[in-house]
Amino acid sequence: GRSKESLEAMMAEAASSALKEAQLQRVDAIYIGVMNVEEFVGDSNFAALLTDTLGLAGVPSTRVETASSTGAGVFETAFYAVASGHMKHVLVLAGEKMTHLSTAKTTRILSEAIDRSERRYGATMPALAAMVAQKYAREFNLPQLKLEDILAQVAIKNHANGYLNHYAQFRKIITKDDYLKSQMVSYPLRLYDCAPITDGASAMVLTSQPTPIKVSGIGHATDTSAVRHRTSFTSFNSTKEAAHRAYAMAQLNPSDIQFAEVHDAFTPFEIIGTEDLGFFSAGEGWKALEEGVTLLRGRLPINPSGGLKARGHPVGASGLAQLVEIVYQLRGEAGTERQLERAEIGLAHSIGGLGNNNLVTILERTDGKRILKAGAIPFGEASTRWKPTVEIFRKSLTYTVLRN
Repeated sequence: GRSKESLEAMMAEAASSALKEAQLQRVDAIYIGVMNVEEFVGDSNFAALLTDTLGLAGVPSTRVETASSTGAGVFETAFYAVASGHMKHVLVLAGEKMTHLSTAKTTRILSEAIDRSERRYGATMPALAAMVAQKYAREFNLPQLKLEDILAQVAIKNHANGYLNHYAQFRKIITKDDYLKSQMVSYPLRLYDCAPITDGASAMVLTSQPTPIKVSGIGHATDTSAVRHRTSFTSFNSTKEAAHRAYAMAQLNPSDIQFAEVHDAFTPFEIIGTEDLGFFSAGEGWKALEEGVTLLRGRLPINPSGGLKARGHPVGASGLAQLVEIVYQLRGEAGTERQLERAEIGLAHSIGGLGNNNLVTILERTDGKRILKAGAIPFGEASTRWKPTVEIFRKSLTYTVLRN
């Protein structure tokens, strides 16, 4: 939510808690994810600054940035550091502080992830997401009222899940009437279709030692910066390619995934994401939603945390916060109301920019019943260690101004 703490203080608190729960005083390296600390808070060389704040000066510290998928990108970087065999314990940190700036300035900063030439014509993230939604409706013959109803169902579902999550920025159930009364942002997207601007941080420790949870697969792919150069506007090829790589590394199929955190900065992205990840065929994701498949108690729960929509979207931290939610579910620590019955294999999907720097990560319980196929990935594995910590600070539980 909105925090009076500095970004440095929020991230230091999350890191200190993670290290304490991991019973570690030092680590071999620190990997820090922030999307745009220079413009949001006016700092630079932030990795060294934060490492010093933690009292860990001397430890190698590297900053990672992949736009709004930064939290997943920094996790990937840390994973490969451990998987290389050169690191035993690494601290992964991600955060962003945004709410102290005006909506107009924040929108401008976020729009810098859009292709420069398209930005000159006024392209913003909400405007482009609205174009994606309209193109999806035309391609799959959805009347506008039907599209509106589908998007409302995504928002209502994720707010209902967020209501049960004490880390969520908006612990508020909304109705269809609430949705329809919310402000129009860029047709057909309303306020409740858009993730809020958020201050937040998350942290976890990765280790080479055996633990109850392992990283089974990671996939990462990019796409063209300019959307006009892409082959599809109703699917993100970078998600498809990242998912293919993650499934191949994990030796899993989409049908093996039991629950997922899917990037929903805008409600149509959740529908498209579930299709790109292979859970449903193109143009069928909305039907699964209507049939209850993706509800909290459905066959394939999507965004049990409330998603970016309700949990909040501190852009640099969201990808890592998704992974923390996966860990909570795998460990059975999501709380009695939100804990899933089937939680042995979970997937996190994070979008960078307008779908051109995307990551898919699969985590799995090591005591699960799955039998690994022959031909395992040759470079070993990193595992999430002990209990990770997520800190998404919140002060207000309701929208007061449009912040997207």
